[in-house]
Amino acid sequence: MKTVAMVLFPGFLLLDMAGPMEVFSIANRYLAPADHYVLTTIGTEPGALRASNGVNVQADLHIDQATQGYDLLLVPGGPGAYNEKHPPLLNWLTGAVNRAGRYGSICTGAFVLGHAGLLDGYRVTTHWHYTERLIKGFPKATVETDQIYVLDRNLITSGGVTAGIDLALAVVAEDHGKKVAQDVAKVLLVVMKRQGGQAQFSPLMATVAPHETPITRVQNYVLEHLDEAFCIERMAGLATMSARHFTRVFAREVNMTPMEFLQNARIDRARSLLETSDLPLKTVAFKSGFGSVRHMRFLFGEKLGLTPSQYREQFS
Repeated sequence: MKTVAMVLFPGFLLLDMAGPMEVFSIANRYLAPADHYVLTTIGTEPGALRASNGVNVQADLHIDQATQGYDLLLVPGGPGAYNEKHPPLLNWLTGAVNRAGRYGSICTGAFVLGHAGLLDGYRVTTHWHYTERLIKGFPKATVETDQIYVLDRNLITSGGVTAGIDLALAVVAEDHGKKVAQDVAKVLLVVMKRQGGQAQFSPLMATVAPHETPITRVQNYVLEHLDEAFCIERMAGLATMSARHFTRVFAREVNMTPMEFLQNARIDRARSLLETSDLPLKTVAFKSGFGSVRHMRFLFGEKLGLTPSQYREQFS
């Protein structure tokens, strides 16, 4: 038997807990009793813990009682993970991971591990909306921004919310083979391996800063005229700067090059049109400034891991 423990704290995301635990529970239907997963919840406080959606969950054990080792120790995300530090939990985790065969997090649970010093030197991921915050908060970790889940040695982390199901399916496949994991995925009506990564769910371009500068003026002009041709020289002219100076200032203020900004803006425009309209791909490509469906298809594959047609089928 393999033991799986999920640590709960006030403000955890219920689906982060329930998704992976259901995967392991359903896997038991296809396993001999001797191979079953034994599931345990561990709470940071006595009594019921309130999840972020208001549901109360009674943990099996308090952290002071959880002194054994577990084959897999998981931390869910939620507002309680990235807005609070929970010192008793952090102190307990530093000892608990040493007794665990493997440890990990679902979604923003990575912040809990980070505050406990357990991400340093590892490749990790989290929900796409929080990757920049994780990068800045824990610079000794290598944050993968587009992965559904990342396994690095004895640490496994996942992207947002339902990616915890992907994480758990990967664990089941490793423990008991792909066939068992496929059977579990079919029960849950999910795919074993998603097409593309987290980038397909997140905007590639951050919102333009509200204060006006030469750079934001260029950004806003480009966004309003995406169907036109742009080059560094034209954008620099709009900012009344030399091309070299413009490129340097743009990268400093926006954290990407002008051409990366243009490319990402065009992809986001095309995504919006694919999600909200039935326009032919040729029209979508024209309105987004790609020039051709072929070019649009190439960049979608490079950035999102999907073709425009697959994106429309999945998100419209």
